[in-house]
Amino acid sequence: MLRYFTRNHILLGFGCLLIFCGILYVYHGPSISSFCLCPGNGRMWSERNNMKTDLCQDNGNWKIGKLEIQTGLKYAQPSTMIGRTDVNSVTNWNAPLVWEGTFDPVVIDAIYKRMDPRVAVVLFAVGKYTRFLKGFLESAEKHFLVDFRVTYYIFTDNKGDVPAIELAEGRNISVITVPSAKRWQEVVLGRMKWAAATIDKRIRNEADYLYMMDIDSIFHNRVGAETFSQLSAVLHRGYRNSKRTEFPYERRPKSKAFIPVDEGDYYYTAAIWCGYLEDMYKLVKYCYTQSEEDAKNNIEAVWQEESHLNRYLLYNKPTKVLSAEYLWSDYDKVMAEIKVVRISQVIKDYKEVRPNGGH
Repeated sequence: MLRYFTRNHILLGFGCLLIFCGILYVYHGPSISSFCLCPGNGRMWSERNNMKTDLCQDNGNWKIGKLEIQTGLKYAQPSTMIGRTDVNSVTNWNAPLVWEGTFDPVVIDAIYKRMDPRVAVVLFAVGKYTRFLKGFLESAEKHFLVDFRVTYYIFTDNKGDVPAIELAEGRNISVITVPSAKRWQEVVLGRMKWAAATIDKRIRNEADYLYMMDIDSIFHNRVGAETFSQLSAVLHRGYRNSKRTEFPYERRPKSKAFIPVDEGDYYYTAAIWCGYLEDMYKLVKYCYTQSEEDAKNNIEAVWQEESHLNRYLLYNKPTKVLSAEYLWSDYDKVMAEIKVVRISQVIKDYKEVRPNGGH
């Protein structure tokens, strides 16, 4: 009888405690620090006491969080009536299409620097392409995600050609050795293989957000947090105003990259794309496995991984589309709608720099 009575008293006391806690939360909840236990590492953090990072960042769990800025930040008032009228700034699936004049860099940076993502940039510099490393890295340090944490993962067959570059605080270079190639197509296809393996085994433990970029490029102006989204793609400059029937999609049904002639949104470049680490890993692995399937059927997509990338993005829409400002070319005249060239591919002799003479 005594045991039964004691158990009831314990249950009653526990219930009263829960009610008390509930009342306390209702009246004082906003002023009480909330805590989160990050999966996989047992680390606990306080939302109130650690405003810089409001999401767990380990093992690829980082996501875009609250769009918060610090109090007192000064910036131009946004307008509901004034903006770009010469270009489209939203896709038909309601994703942003980013141009100069469609964002405020002060606001964008203030929001995303509080989230503090670890950024990985995957670069391949094989054979004579190592000559482009210095220009890319030096210009990136001036214009690319300034004051963010960035690691450049350089895949190369000649570690000795990687230049010593002065890097800002929080930025690093990591060199990964890969085999040489006899055909430039092997480099293109091989980078999907090596990138997928390295993301899986290493980068996913060291980064939250990932860029795939071509090394034969130079930064000329800001490329910042406005590029962040779950999965961002860049319009190919040569087809930004083309009809879908003119896109250089893979049109042979035998290929895994096949897109029917009456389908298509935009034509995206494979020279720069970015997104959450796990989403990028999924896409990189997709391009690799689809290329392998094509190889089994004795076919190679017309533009290798770019063809597979475009098929994927047709049926899995990017959450942000970046205009051709984000990859122009030194070969081309800058058109009127391109107010700022942010990155540009450099002029080069393909026959001289590619292992099989550009063929």
